[in-house]
Amino acid sequence: MEKENCFSVTSTLGMKVTLFTMFLLVYLINLLANLGMIILIRMDPQLHTPMYFFLSHLSFGDLCYSIAIGSKMLFNVLANNKSIPFFGCALQFLISCTFADSECLLLAVMAYDRYNTISNLLLYTVSMCSRVCSLLMAGAYMVGMADALIHTTLAFHLCFCASNEINHFFCDIPPLLLLSCSGTQINELAIFTIYGFIELSSISGVLVSYCYIFLSVLKIHSAEGRLKAFSTCTSHLTEAAIFQGTLLFMYLRPSSSYSLDQDKITSLFYTLVISMLNPLIYSLRNKDVKKNPRKIEN
Repeated sequence: MEKENCFSVTSTLGMKVTLFTMFLLVYLINLLANLGMIILIRMDPQLHTPMYFFLSHLSFGDLCYSIAIGSKMLFNVLANNKSIPFFGCALQFLISCTFADSECLLLAVMAYDRYNTISNLLLYTVSMCSRVCSLLMAGAYMVGMADALIHTTLAFHLCFCASNEINHFFCDIPPLLLLSCSGTQINELAIFTIYGFIELSSISGVLVSYCYIFLSVLKIHSAEGRLKAFSTCTSHLTEAAIFQGTLLFMYLRPSSSYSLDQDKITSLFYTLVISMLNPLIYSLRNKDVKKNPRKIEN
């Protein structure tokens, strides 16, 4: 008999329609914005640079785990049967974890790229050549996949002998651990060690890169030059602070402090809202991306 995990979403018809409309709007903007960003970068040869290469993969990661989580979430809002197969739950968790981890590392790589652009411009074409960029991106995906496989294997070998109803919008570690009737110490240790290492390494990479960037910007004599240098980093720094701060709050804390209602709102924020805002933030603050659609139309 196939084991199922059920999503508990009880509400009136009016509330369901309101939630569905809101989620659908966010989901469609998410898909169109991220897919549009990828297409624009691929179509314009002038955007075939390391910064836009990484930005296209950022949009790709946002697109993938938004589809994995958002499509099922939309179905669950209106459906009477809100169940998901055990294998489907594991697959959803694997995909979301893979791309969340990859995005953490990608943000550090993008900070390193910004450092080379501002502080190491003479050697930029060597230090950030296409081969190096591809290796960095492949490494981020491989680490994300390896970490996701470990957490997925540990989580879905737990015993769920009581309720199999997940009080959450999608399959995630905190609600799964709360459902388990077996010991979760190994799972929590894996989260704090492996994922904690990835998150703290990524944050350290971002902070160190921006420390060097800040010191380099201070050496620029003109106020206009300093402002221009800082403006190239604000979008990335804002996104890194919001995304990684949210993940730190979600996963690097004891399971005893989990609050499902609070965690559901937080998880919605980083899985759908942040991934929707990323392409909008980068495109609105980037002249190359803003002028690209006009070039295509002409």
